[in-house]
Amino acid sequence: MSKKYVHGYTVRESVRLLDQASTLAGILHYDTIYPAGSNVLEAGCGVGAQTIILARNSPDAKFTAVDLSEESLRAAKERVSSQGFTNVTFHQSDIFHLPYEENSFDHLFLCFVLEHLPDPLKALQCLRRVLKRGGTITVIEGDHGSTYFFPDSPDAKKTIRCLIEIQAGIGGNSLIGRELYPLLRKAKFDRISVSPRMVYVDSSKPDLVEGFTKNTFIAMVKGVKEQALRSGLMEEAEWERGIRDLYRTTEEDGTFIYTFFKGMALK
Repeated sequence: MSKKYVHGYTVRESVRLLDQASTLAGILHYDTIYPAGSNVLEAGCGVGAQTIILARNSPDAKFTAVDLSEESLRAAKERVSSQGFTNVTFHQSDIFHLPYEENSFDHLFLCFVLEHLPDPLKALQCLRRVLKRGGTITVIEGDHGSTYFFPDSPDAKKTIRCLIEIQAGIGGNSLIGRELYPLLRKAKFDRISVSPRMVYVDSSKPDLVEGFTKNTFIAMVKGVKEQALRSGLMEEAEWERGIRDLYRTTEEDGTFIYTFFKGMALK
């Protein structure tokens, strides 16, 4: 698993991930439910933002949550424990070198993980090895290229392009949502189904204005400011205009649209 995480391991980023998970739970996870007694592997659990949702949605399933970052795992353990969930165990592990026997898990789950990996196909192949025959995999990814908004702004679009290019420069792919179907097919999963999960935001949806547009998306873009300026992708004045224009979309007459993709398949 790549140790390079474009958004960093700051407290601010942990808060952003939690805001993102709670805001999007209904859109992304209304159909993420596992049967009682199932053994489920969550690969790349991070700070546990998605883990809490999984544990809550399927209280009688058993989850094994793995991540490469010891710091993130510590935060995830504390978060899950503080919520009173006892159906999750945590292991520090690399997706590319999972310490489990073949056919160990009934189901696999990963969310916002493949975009950060230099070889997402190999990651899926490694995960497939530990999945039982007939078991399912669920993969959720975003696609920054799906972003559009009103009022339009070339500077705002350029700030988003900075994030895309910076992530690509460290071996990631923030456009990977559109690739889920071919990736799952190349990894030899069967009965693949990919569904777009669009987030549409206007001022009649104040929870999404705050939770998604401001606290998830704009916060994510703002997080690469120093890298963007240092690498010469934008000048500071145009960067500030771009961020201002992204916030402009959150005003009474603004709109913001983004699409996530949820892939499900069988082994």
